[in-house]
Amino acid sequence: MVRTPLTPEERERGEQLGRLLREARGPRSMTEVAAVAGISAETLRKIETGRAPTPAFFTVAALARALGLSMDELAVRCAPVPV
Repeated sequence: MVRTPLTPEERERGEQLGRLLREARGPRSMTEVAAVAGISAETLRKIETGRAPTPAFFTVAALARALGLSMDELAVRCAPVPV
């Protein structure tokens, strides 16, 4: 299966998600938050840096729970800006 390339808007949303997660993580280590979320620290690193701009829903949900964020808040803050 060939994956369709991401649009610039999809990449930007992924980068925004990464920034929000990094901000919410605060002083906690990547390893600590990843362990609580049940993912690898490398996966969290890729999401935070935008190298994984479209993480799986359940990965985002686990990170939101580990960081005390609501999925609604993430959805609103990562929504594309209307033109």
